[in-house]
Amino acid sequence: MSLSGWKQKVVALAGGLGAPGLFLISFLDSSVLTFPVINGLLLIELSIQRPARMPLYAFLAALGSVLGCVLLYFIARKGGEALFHKRAGEHAHAIRHWVEQNGFVGMLIAALLPPPTPFKFFVFAAGVFEVPLFSYTSAITIARLFRYFGIGYLAIRYGADALPYLMHHKLQVTVFVISLITVSYVFSRLLLRGRASSGNVD
Repeated sequence: MSLSGWKQKVVALAGGLGAPGLFLISFLDSSVLTFPVINGLLLIELSIQRPARMPLYAFLAALGSVLGCVLLYFIARKGGEALFHKRAGEHAHAIRHWVEQNGFVGMLIAALLPPPTPFKFFVFAAGVFEVPLFSYTSAITIARLFRYFGIGYLAIRYGADALPYLMHHKLQVTVFVISLITVSYVFSRLLLRGRASSGNVD
């Protein structure tokens, strides 16, 4: 992993700030800049130092990431389709089709997929092709909470080996989380449908 000089200064500043720095890095990484795995490493470091504060760190990382994605969503809406095609290149058609056909569930799955998934292209597509903001934000929030609370849990359990463990098992972890969320989503839809049917009968 290599970062330019000014990015290294931003990372050093964020590391010195603790929890606010984690929020800052997560926000920047999800919006206008890219800091590969830095927010995960910082979350692990802070959680190891103060395990009792892990939920706070995970929440701030998730919040920063969600807000960064929302900012990028609005930038994409203003930039338009030409900007999306310029950034997404050969992936543009497939990403557009995925986002338009799958909506909330599509964004949720895209946000849960591990690197090197080009997730920012999905964010651009959501903004350009007007995925409803509530659905978009809900999907990103669920995905980020799962991701960062998962990393925080692994940090407390495995210490400095948490990120290597996650990278080594990223496919299994991703499949498990997506399966869990899919089952929960289907169950909630069936439950709501059952309640609606009962209400109609009454």
